[in-house]
Amino acid sequence: MPARSRSLPKTEALLRQISLTTNPAAEDFVAALLEREFGQTPSIYTNADTQLTTVSVYWDLPDSAVTPTKATLRQGLRAAQAAGLELAPGRIAVRRVKACDWSESWKRHFKPIEVGRSLLVKPTWSNRAPKAGQQLVLLDPGLSFGTGQHATTHFCLTQVAKLRQAGTRQSFMDMGTGSGILALAAAKLGYAPVQAFDFDPDAVRIAAENAALNGVSAAIQLTQADLTQLPRGSKQKFDVVCANLIYDLLIAERDRILARLAPGGSLVLAGILATQFKGVSGAFAEAGLKLVTAKTDKEWRSGLFRRA
Repeated sequence: MPARSRSLPKTEALLRQISLTTNPAAEDFVAALLEREFGQTPSIYTNADTQLTTVSVYWDLPDSAVTPTKATLRQGLRAAQAAGLELAPGRIAVRRVKACDWSESWKRHFKPIEVGRSLLVKPTWSNRAPKAGQQLVLLDPGLSFGTGQHATTHFCLTQVAKLRQAGTRQSFMDMGTGSGILALAAAKLGYAPVQAFDFDPDAVRIAAENAALNGVSAAIQLTQADLTQLPRGSKQKFDVVCANLIYDLLIAERDRILARLAPGGSLVLAGILATQFKGVSGAFAEAGLKLVTAKTDKEWRSGLFRRA
């Protein structure tokens, strides 16, 4: 999903729980919708009796923002339903909560992730040590969108690790970096140069904080940029490009994305509903790319493409 990050709740008096209730099959999409809007990995609870899932984030939402926030979430739900995803009941609730509870929610739902034998992504409070040969990426759960928990981000991490060829020079670009997780992983794995951008200045700031946390600030060039406003051509090309963005943006900005992909380069596309994947893969096939591998995880489908 596209990255949209914000700072964490600061005003305890206005802290609210924003929840979406859906069926378990759609919980990943609903979680990604909330994560994109609020920059938090949501908590997820499934009621054993009703078999309904409630996905929640905690935010210092003022009274004036409640109605617009609900409208934005409804718009996201309608778009998913139009693409064929069953979200019933799709109920939105906003309520005041005690501020002391939100941080523990992060610790319950952000767990260490192993990406093969080469990478370990974990929250800062975890004591888990990397295995021999594993590079470590640390993330503070308070810092942003993108923890690797979501299917689309996990697919991207897996491909970044698999595509790395030890002993060779490979460049990497991350479009819509969010927390910076993919750029961090690329830098740790030895890609160079590594560039990443996001349209949201908060995301760029947060990614920079995560880069400092991992000691790779000098290895990553981070910028604030809007994909739709980038030049249509680019002299600099990258061996691996990740674009974990929404379906419409991937298709509309296909040529801008491909302008930055090197001949023979690999393109990782994610953030796509399974019902939309055929349209995306068709658009990039028309531009000469070949689908190498794809994976479906619940309602999401992601793919690795290669330029001839």
